[in-house]
Amino acid sequence: MDQKEHTCPVWAGYFLLCPLRKAIHNPKRLLSPFVRRGMKVLDVGPGMGFFTLPMAEMVGPGGRVVAVDLQSKMLEVLKKRAEKRGLSERIETVQCTEDSLMLDGREAEFDLALLFAVVHEVKEPEELFRQLSRLLKRGGMVILAEPRGHVSEEDFSSFVEMAEKEGLKRERTLKVPLSRAVLLRLT
Repeated sequence: MDQKEHTCPVWAGYFLLCPLRKAIHNPKRLLSPFVRRGMKVLDVGPGMGFFTLPMAEMVGPGGRVVAVDLQSKMLEVLKKRAEKRGLSERIETVQCTEDSLMLDGREAEFDLALLFAVVHEVKEPEELFRQLSRLLKRGGMVILAEPRGHVSEEDFSSFVEMAEKEGLKRERTLKVPLSRAVLLRLT
């Protein structure tokens, strides 16, 4: 996916790992209603793994989290953090390109995709949603959350409309602090 000028810089990735962030965006509290043991989860734009590592714990030994990021340094740090927590076997990292998630041949593989504060950084969000609709299993879910400070209600609505054009139907609004968020499902 092509990055916009405001792509999260690597130095900010360390800031996003701050333990105080868990008071606002506690991964297990936010994601436990959706992530189950044995699932295959796609984390798009995971940075250094704030959500990736907790999801790897939640999917258990029979599950898998695939973390896709444009920046190799983010993925390197994520891998080191996964090794330290004994989660390497459950996490796969993939460096995407400006126009592809680099997951060809993995159609209908994923139960859930997490897009947390990433769509506003993608130059062509329509293409992102097009690829996601191919990668998700029927009935698969997308958690789409964007920061209120970066993304207007109008822009967020346009992201949801783009997703719906690709068969990802809005199921419900989610309560995510400081964010606009929805649950989408592949029909």
